[in-house]
Amino acid sequence: MSGCEPGEPTTRPPFRDPRLPLGTRVDDLLARLTPDERIAMLHQYAPAVERLGLAAFRTGQEALHGVAWTGPATVFPQAVGLGATWSPDLVRRIGEAVGTEARAMRARDPLIGLNVWAPVVNLLRDPRWGRNEEGYAEDPYLTSALAAAYTRGLRGDHPDRWRTAPVLKHWLAHNNETDRDTTSSSVRQRVLHEYDLAAFRGAVRAGAVAGVMPAYNLVNGRPNHVSPYLREHLRTWTDQWLVVCSDAGAPSNLVDSEHYFDTHEEGVAAALLAGVDSFTDHDQDSSKTIGRVRGALARGLIDASVVDTAVRRLLTMRCALGEFDGEDDPYADPRGAGFDTPAHRALALEAAEQAVVLLKNDGLLPLSPSATGTVAVVGPLADACKLDWYSGSLLRRSSPREGLAARLGADRVVFVEGTDTVRLRTAGGWVRVPPPGVVAEEQARERAREAAREAALNPAHATGRTDLPPLTIGDTPTDLALADWGGGLFTLRAPSGRYLTVADDGFVRAAAEQPGGWVVQETFALERHGDGHLLRHGGTGGYVCVAADGLKVADRSRAEVFHREVVERGEDAVARAAAGADAVVVVLGNDPHINGRETEDRTTIALPAGQDRLWRAAHAANPRTALVLTSSYPYAVGDAADALPALLWTAHGGQAAGTGLARVLCGDVSPAGRLPQTWYASEDDLPDLLDYDIIASRSTYLYFDGAPLFPFGHGLSYTRFDYDGLLVRQDGAGTGDAAGALTVECTVTNSGPCDGDEVVQIYASAPGARVPRPHRLLIAHRRVSLRRGERVRLFFTVPVDEALGFWDVAHGRWTVDPGAYEIHAGASSADIRRTAALTLDGPPPAPRPVSRRGLEAADHDAADGIVFVDRTKARGDAVACGDEAVGRLLFRACDFGAGATAVTVEAAREGTGEAVVELHLADGTPLATVAVPPTGGRYAYTTVRTALTTPPAGVHDLHVTLRGALRLARLGF
Repeated sequence: MSGCEPGEPTTRPPFRDPRLPLGTRVDDLLARLTPDERIAMLHQYAPAVERLGLAAFRTGQEALHGVAWTGPATVFPQAVGLGATWSPDLVRRIGEAVGTEARAMRARDPLIGLNVWAPVVNLLRDPRWGRNEEGYAEDPYLTSALAAAYTRGLRGDHPDRWRTAPVLKHWLAHNNETDRDTTSSSVRQRVLHEYDLAAFRGAVRAGAVAGVMPAYNLVNGRPNHVSPYLREHLRTWTDQWLVVCSDAGAPSNLVDSEHYFDTHEEGVAAALLAGVDSFTDHDQDSSKTIGRVRGALARGLIDASVVDTAVRRLLTMRCALGEFDGEDDPYADPRGAGFDTPAHRALALEAAEQAVVLLKNDGLLPLSPSATGTVAVVGPLADACKLDWYSGSLLRRSSPREGLAARLGADRVVFVEGTDTVRLRTAGGWVRVPPPGVVAEEQARERAREAAREAALNPAHATGRTDLPPLTIGDTPTDLALADWGGGLFTLRAPSGRYLTVADDGFVRAAAEQPGGWVVQETFALERHGDGHLLRHGGTGGYVCVAADGLKVADRSRAEVFHREVVERGEDAVARAAAGADAVVVVLGNDPHINGRETEDRTTIALPAGQDRLWRAAHAANPRTALVLTSSYPYAVGDAADALPALLWTAHGGQAAGTGLARVLCGDVSPAGRLPQTWYASEDDLPDLLDYDIIASRSTYLYFDGAPLFPFGHGLSYTRFDYDGLLVRQDGAGTGDAAGALTVECTVTNSGPCDGDEVVQIYASAPGARVPRPHRLLIAHRRVSLRRGERVRLFFTVPVDEALGFWDVAHGRWTVDPGAYEIHAGASSADIRRTAALTLDGPPPAPRPVSRRGLEAADHDAADGIVFVDRTKARGDAVACGDEAVGRLLFRACDFGAGATAVTVEAAREGTGEAVVELHLADGTPLATVAVPPTGGRYAYTTVRTALTTPPAGVHDLHVTLRGALRLARLGF
């Protein structure tokens, strides 16, 4: 009998019997564990329990777009590129491939984990977010649909067993890397429910999510790792077990950087009570977490049942993964047959093709393979296949140059990188790169392999090479390739192809294959100094000096003055190549490790100046120029969009990126990618990076009032699609729980010259709504393949509350108002082809019952100068003044009944000085001015009662003004 010792089929303990219910097995195993063994399981690296035959277990295997951090694996497009496919079917199949490879890789290396930390469902609210590449879209519906698809593929379809156990990242309202562990996202109730929670909610309800990871930031003044929303929302969406895994180092942040708790025992206890189950802290050293949990137990901050609850969830996940099933595990792959299969390679190419977005085309594309002569492929990304922090290593690669050379023939493709060729000179001579020598080269390769093995579980531990000789000063210069990545940062590459980098010993060497690492050591900046420049190293902030043994990074006082000689400008080489070609493809964009990545937000959405010059030079030399932006995020490229005949975008597309792009450029595939986020014309269109209130700031496609460069959902094709016959009906009546569903149907016809895919997008709007509603809200979509001349009737079913509802702050519930709505079908959020009207019947919305229920300060309709803060450390929100000393709140339609004569103000304040709450009606009628006395602490609330000078009766809008340093929790009447 599988899972039993030979000859002893009856001795198998219940937890190893796959015939028993999951809960029964977990209860049996939990009962067999000692208290100390249970506590040890709370750390990311749970030790083996040899007496029970339990292996060690690690939570956390990165798998965002392929199995990452563990060596070579199939690399698919970045997550934002998968978002651009708008294809849940494709994303599900990719999830299945990634999960299958994780199983196959684990067969040869038990360090490969099956608790995968993917996907990221943080919404792409602001394109400056450093981790934009990790998310799917700025829209919660689309993000949730793709996350549900990816997790379903990762999980598998077996009713009880999981291929892998996916964890959603990062809970909650997390879109900034700047001071990410200490900043608080101020999120009003409507944004919380309609936007940030919505992205997680749909994916969790779909049933293939194993858990979530809280984010580093705080929300409304409270760290996400002690968020009450884990209990109040997340765990109410499903009856399934869910494991909450902390982000790396975040439990310690509760004390060390956030200073939210005085002791680590308090922090770990609060996290466990909030629902955190697995603590990712201090890498593989579990002793600190174990000691803190024991301390919390000894102090009575938690009891053993809290530990048991967390361990039970972790054991349930392990049991569902088949760990205790032996040969009965349906997803076991002992021979590793599911790795790098032909099907996975084909899928990577399909994904690369589907992710390409054609932004503009005035007839230049597709390029005719038979009629086009030579094609100049130029730019710093023209022969690159870039990886990001959450990529696996490439098994194979395809750059745009390689893809076009394979498609057209190498003799018809001319490549120019477009980097500046420069030399650096000091007072003592030229900067030169000494040759490494043959023996050193082989030793270097072996040391690189050893370093890769050592850093397998966490590449942040990887260190630079010190075996190659440092740069020196001599009589003959070395030509260096300088690539501009924006923000004043550039890379320098030696003729050997290696990048200049700095290792732990501080010396500058030509030793890096590519820029990368947790702290990138391959970037530099020039600072003007007299008639020359100082060379600042981006990774350390130090300056390059000339030491006895070579060039080295030191403090500014020892900095050497360098003079730069430009041997050839990149734009000159590009112009020559463009002038001699029949067509030009300029490939620009970002390196995912530089300027916009985890730990670093972008400060601009402009293209780097050096890259901007390249497309201009190419176009001036040859009007038949197409610009391909290969990037992790949008750029403001209005001039290029106006001047060039063709413009495309694709995220870094994985191992098949170049082949996929070439097939689109040459017309083998009609492009059908669609933008998953708004491309703004300028950063002037964006609010402050830390402004999470998309309603008040009028941001994202939902509320943006300006004209974007390219709208959400935009993407062109080589063929045409016509829409007609849009119909919408409500199945069910009214606006309450029985509102039922909307059925939307329309006909789409491929009326153009070739086969192609169309992404049919269904939006809803509420003209004349009583509260600010989105201009249009995506409620359904479908990517369909249509042959030339083919016609299809499409049907969509959407619950009314999801399509037309919103969070009613007046009554603290999701609601659908009666009235007029419009349903739109189109090719983007701005390209609407058909609109149908819909009217919902029902009673009018009731006013706020303030005379009976009072007002929670956080439930206001609008505010100015206000931030949300934590009412207590455990739960609840209050409001306070922001940067200014005055804040204002608006509560609409407040029903004071027959008349209110007094108000009670529940507030807290620290310190001295003025702190008052003022109330008045919309016409300016003053009601009260309430002074709040010092209460002794931010969580020490007091209630102050004051008579109303003009008692209001009936329904009125109420305006509340806060002055001074106070926290307002509630008003009563």
